[in-house]
Amino acid sequence: MTTQVQVVFYSTYGHVYRMAEAVAEGARLVEKTEVRLLQVPELMSQEALEKSGAVAPRQGFAHVPFADPADLAEADAIIFGTPTRFGNMAAQMRNFLDQTGDLWMQGRLVGKVGSVFASTATQHGGQETTLTSFHTTLLHQGMIVVGVPYAEQRLLNMDEITGGTPYGATTLAGIDGSRMPSENELAIARYQGRHVAEIAARLKRGTS
Repeated sequence: MTTQVQVVFYSTYGHVYRMAEAVAEGARLVEKTEVRLLQVPELMSQEALEKSGAVAPRQGFAHVPFADPADLAEADAIIFGTPTRFGNMAAQMRNFLDQTGDLWMQGRLVGKVGSVFASTATQHGGQETTLTSFHTTLLHQGMIVVGVPYAEQRLLNMDEITGGTPYGATTLAGIDGSRMPSENELAIARYQGRHVAEIAARLKRGTS
């Protein structure tokens, strides 16, 4: 019996993409787990992307297929990744989720595992509000929300500046976007992916 995990992300400069890769790596560690890495479509124009300097970074994950809201129903677990925009998820992710009304009406996501990871520019840039406000949508869909328990000891790391919360893995990009995810942050992301996949597998076995 295979557990289906989808890692659905939006990334502008590649930070969330790198975290998504780590989350997927962790999920793949769970036996009989199939992982799909999917990105959310861009809403900004090519001109806006060029002005923001995002064109070149986005080429690094241009090969990742785009997510289709209807396909979420095929997953046993969905782990979403988003950058933070003023303490909330990015508009691209919000737009994607707003297309899941039919799934909500039909109860297609009820009982599936949902989890979230994020990125901000600064240490206090709204990581936790982004994650917990994202959870509201998952709860409306009837999903089982899973975070990162303190059994992941890297959450307690005080030796360096690092992301990582009990609500989900996070990274700090820096004001100019020059800081990529640290090994501590990537390790927390891998833990989250594995943890979610393990819970999804357990639930699937219990309902079969």
